[in-house]
Order: sequence, then C-alpha cells, then structure tokens
Amino acid sequence: MATPEIEAQLAPLRAAVKEYGDLIRDLKAKSAPKIDIDKAVVELKARKRLLEETEISLAPKEASFDRLKLEDLLKRRFFYDQSFAIYGGVTGLYDFGPMGCSLKANMLQEWRKHFILEEGMLEVDCTSLTPEPVLKASGHVDRFADWMVKDVKNGECFRADHLIKNSIEKLMNDKKVSADVKRDGEDVLARLEGFDDKDMHEVITRFKFKSPITGNDLTEPIAFNLMFPTQIGPTGDFKAFLRPETAQGIFVNFKRLLEFNQGKLPFAAAQIGLGFRNEISPRQGLIRVREFTMCEIEHFVDPEDKSFPKFSKIADQKLVLFPHVINWMEHQRRKSPSEMLLQTKMTIYIMFQKTVANETLGYYMARCHQFLMKVGIDGRRLRFRQHLSNEMAHYAQDCWDAEILTSYGWIECVGNADRACYDLLQHYKATNVKLVAEKKLPQPVDVDIVEAQANMALLGKSFKKEAKKIQSALQQMTSEQVTSLEADLLSKKLFNLNINGEAYPLTPDLINIKKYSKKIHVQEITPSVIEPSYGIGRIMYALLEHSFRQREGDEQRTFLAFKPLVAPIKCSVLPISANDQLVAGIEAVKEELSRYELSYKVDDSSGTIGRRYARTDEIGIPFGITVDFESVKTTPYTVTIRHAETMSQIRLEVSELGRLISDLVAGRQQWTDAQAKYPKFESTTD
Repeated sequence: MATPEIEAQLAPLRAAVKEYGDLIRDLKAKSAPKIDIDKAVVELKARKRLLEETEISLAPKEASFDRLKLEDLLKRRFFYDQSFAIYGGVTGLYDFGPMGCSLKANMLQEWRKHFILEEGMLEVDCTSLTPEPVLKASGHVDRFADWMVKDVKNGECFRADHLIKNSIEKLMNDKKVSADVKRDGEDVLARLEGFDDKDMHEVITRFKFKSPITGNDLTEPIAFNLMFPTQIGPTGDFKAFLRPETAQGIFVNFKRLLEFNQGKLPFAAAQIGLGFRNEISPRQGLIRVREFTMCEIEHFVDPEDKSFPKFSKIADQKLVLFPHVINWMEHQRRKSPSEMLLQTKMTIYIMFQKTVANETLGYYMARCHQFLMKVGIDGRRLRFRQHLSNEMAHYAQDCWDAEILTSYGWIECVGNADRACYDLLQHYKATNVKLVAEKKLPQPVDVDIVEAQANMALLGKSFKKEAKKIQSALQQMTSEQVTSLEADLLSKKLFNLNINGEAYPLTPDLINIKKYSKKIHVQEITPSVIEPSYGIGRIMYALLEHSFRQREGDEQRTFLAFKPLVAPIKCSVLPISANDQLVAGIEAVKEELSRYELSYKVDDSSGTIGRRYARTDEIGIPFGITVDFESVKTTPYTVTIRHAETMSQIRLEVSELGRLISDLVAGRQQWTDAQAKYPKFESTTD
C-alpha cells in the first residue's frame, strides 16, 4: 500500500484529474461546443499522463516472479493439469489433483462460512441444465456472445477484442513503431470495452492486424454465443443449455425463497456450483476456462431502501479503489507486478458517500476484501475497479470488480453489481408469474381493482387441460393489463393471451371483468438485486501466484506458503529415521491430529529430513511435525513443529499439539504466539 508520503504526492494529481473529468461531464450535460469539449479532453489526457508517470515512479518494485517454475511445480505435484492429457488435452478444461482439489475445497468451505453462515443466507443447489425459455428471458440467448475473427485460410478462431489488445500491446513495446501510432493504439485500448463489430473491424483493418499464429488475413468479426447447447429428452425438441451462471436458478425460485423467509425483505440467497462458457480461445490456465466453479449471492432488497443494518461494522475498513473517474489506465495497458499502480485508498464510509451506489453494495465489497485477504491474497495486489458506463448492462446501477494482480496483469475475480430489478421483471414478463414482495404501507390506501375472472365451466370445455394454466395467467395480470384485455374484448370480441410464446384466443363469454374498490395495507414491490459473483478458479490461480516463494540463496528451492486456513494439508509427520522405537510416537501424533480433524501426510520415505522438509514445503504444508529420538525418551511424548515459511522450530508435548495446530489454522493464534510460549528448537537440517 502507499505510504502517507506517497499519498501526499499523488493526492493533488488525482484531484487535478477529477477536476477535468467533472468539467467534461458538465460541458457535455450543457451541450457545450465541441471545440470546448475537445480542448478539455486534451488537458485531461495530459493530467492523466502526469499522474501515471508519477504513480509508476513511486510504485514499489516487486520481487521477480518466474511463472514457468510455478507451472512446473503445479504440474509435477499434480495440483491440476489439462483434462484428457493422454489424448492430447482439451483447451479450457482442467482436472484437479489431490492437492488442487483439497485447496479448492478449503476455499469453498471458508466462503460458505464467511458468507452463508455468518450472514444467515439461504443456500440453494440448482440444476446446471437450463431450458431455453429461461435463458431467453434473461437475455443470454440473444446477447451472451463475444465477437470472433477467423484465420481466412485455416479457420482458426480468435476473440476479436483480445486479438486487438494483444496486438496493440505488442506494438507499444516495439521501438520501431512511431509515437503517433502508439498514441492511436492507446486511444483504441481506452475505448475497446465499448466497441461493436464494426469498430473492431475498422481497427483490425487500419492497423493491418493478422493472425498471430500464421500471419494470414482475418475475417470480419462475427458474433459467437458462449453457451453450450443441448437437448433434454430423446426427441431433441426440448432445447436447453448448460448454465453460463448460477444466478438464474435463484431468480426463478424467488417466490419459494421469499416464503421460506416468511415474506420479509431484505434477504440473500447463495449458490455454489459449476458454470459453463464455450470460450472462443481459452488461454492463461485457470483464468479463462470453459467449465468453472462459481459462488454467487443474490441479495434481494427494497429498491427504495438499500441501507444495510451491519454497515457500521465495516464503515472504517479501507479498500484500494479505482473509480471510473480515474479509470483510464486499465484501458491503456495492463501493468506487470513491478509496475503496479498505487490506487486511491479510501474507507468504505467515504467511498459510499462519494462513489458507490448504496450501503448494501459497499458492505459486500468490504466483505469480499475480507474474504480474499483471509484466504491469502496479497493486499498490495488487490483493487476494486468501477465499471465504466459502456461496460455495464443498461439496467445495472453500479458495478465494482475485485481485481487481483498476477503475472498476466489485473484479473477480474469477483464482480459486485447492483442489477436493479431487471432479472425478476424479465422472468415475470416471460411467465406471467409475479416475482414480488409485499411492503407495509405507513397508512392504508383505497385503490380501484380490476380483475379478470375465468368462467371455468366454459373455459374447461374449450381448452381442456390448458384451462388451469389460462386461469393462473389471468390471475397474475395487473389492473392495467386487465383494462387492455377488456378493451380488446369490447372492440374485437377476442383477446389473444400469450403464455410462454403460445397464444390462447379468449372470447367475452370465457372471462368476467370484475371492478371494485379495496383498502390495502401493503404495497407490491419488485426487489432490487445486489449480486456478488466469485470465480473460484481465478482466485485460486492468483492465490497460487501470491503464495509462490523461492528460498533466499537457493532459487531452485521453491515452495508454496499458503495460509494454514486453506492449505491442502495442514501438517506433515516426519519420523527422523525408520527406527522402530519411533513408531509409538508417530501413532500418538496421528491420533492427536485426528482428534482435532486436522489433515496430515506421513513422509517416512528414505532421504534426509532436510530433503523431506523441502518436499512437503513445495506442496504448501505449513507445519512439519518431527518425531525424533528425544520425542520418545520421556512420557508424555514430545515433538518438534517446524513453520515452513520461516523454517523456525519449537518443541512441545504431543498432548498440546492438536489444539495448537487447530488454533494456528483458525487464526486464533499466530506462529509468533507459539514461539513465545514454547521453547525454541535449533536444527541444522534445513
């Protein structure tokens, strides 16, 4: 994080950028002459450039990171590997080995505890197969697509925006490219998020970009829907998709969840499950895959009151923010860890007052920060970036991505969005099933009610088994819809009722229109939704990078320094030799660890104790328990515990071992506390 001295230097420069950002918005709002706006834009760019240069000059220099060494470790120790590797592998699909599986499970367990248990959320587990009408209503069938270009000769596909970004970044690093071309490239990157197919084609043509693999020409961009299609049942008529997100399962079950919550708002529902996206050209390991684990929360709240009861508990928490006012560097080029920008550090309270849409969104951002720090993400490489207006869906009111800096650049790992009422309204329009809550009015109100009542005797004769469906749809209609129905029946003697795309012709004799006045004590409202969405695979990869270490003085000796909370295995049990005298001590240690439900790995293989320490350090086991000849000399038995990251050791009785390790894993004690309590053990084996 930035020191007070650095912040003092950056603050006036940020204020200068904000001043002209506000000025340009004001000029546009007043429809000022274009020449005045252009002049202000030039000045804004100059101020941004000065801020950028100053930030980079003051940024801390991170230790060098060797991604190849990390990837070698992860593959060799089978944290994860490409699926179906013996058949040549499939890009975008990965299998987790024992260590990766355990690490992921521990992260999910902590997520469930941190959010579902501590916040009292309602957990659901919905099917991955989703009928087409559901995703048609949500907008995924029509709009869940990326622009793709193809190699004109071999047909290889590339995601258009990624190809443009990567090609321009290559130009920026080419000393032979002129300053004018580089400035043009910077301008393209700044606007790339809002480009459509025509914009992308114009850029590819103007810069003469080719296939990065073959150098061949490229086709014009075409839309490619990212969902995996399938069919339900043997006929092939029931179209469906593998879900691209878990959220829709929660939205379609809103009524049941509201009933379970006794009809009260606000409440939150959560789901952990798989999502599927048929990425055009998956790259970068776990960062861009075709099957992934998501953890999503849908917090339903009164759209007129998005305050949060526990907001005061996090009001003083500080986050690194990248608000859209200065959200420009991200769209110029992604920096390496050694060039990490120093962002604006603000408390949640200040952030809420000035930048974030509401308390509920701000609360979830703070809790997101707490979770990421708890599992081991480096706080110096974590920021919250606010979406530009052209990035957000038209219905979204605000959106902040938790981004983590890796060797691939800043990676979006968590989305925190205010989705307003969009999803529930879309599913209501598609099904005529009201997805609303009731809000108590301060005073009763008299309202005029217009209802359409089905004549079930005649309706049953005309529509048979469909009659109940029609009756239900009529009951769901609003007063305005019934008034429109009545007008059609009077003028046309016919009303076509649409249910899930199928029309049912209704004549006046099938419907009775009832009008009356009613005193109501509650108001129906469609809740707004605050949605935090976590990509576990991306967080996991960032955690692996942030946990990767090299021993000082021995760069070939690499290891993973996980936080004990998420470490796949908490302890290694290492007998000093294969002597039978140590068996009783080893069994006592295993029994003690099992009593506290602590995972462990016994390494009684040949080789020196130092070599075995290195093997267990490499896979991120935080504590090494050594049973030596001193351990079994006395009763009760004693052992030494070695802290992998610092290589320091202490000695204690086996009877105290389980509680100490349990406390260290849960964070109730730190290693320094254990060192202060127990005698130090000196060893020369490391």
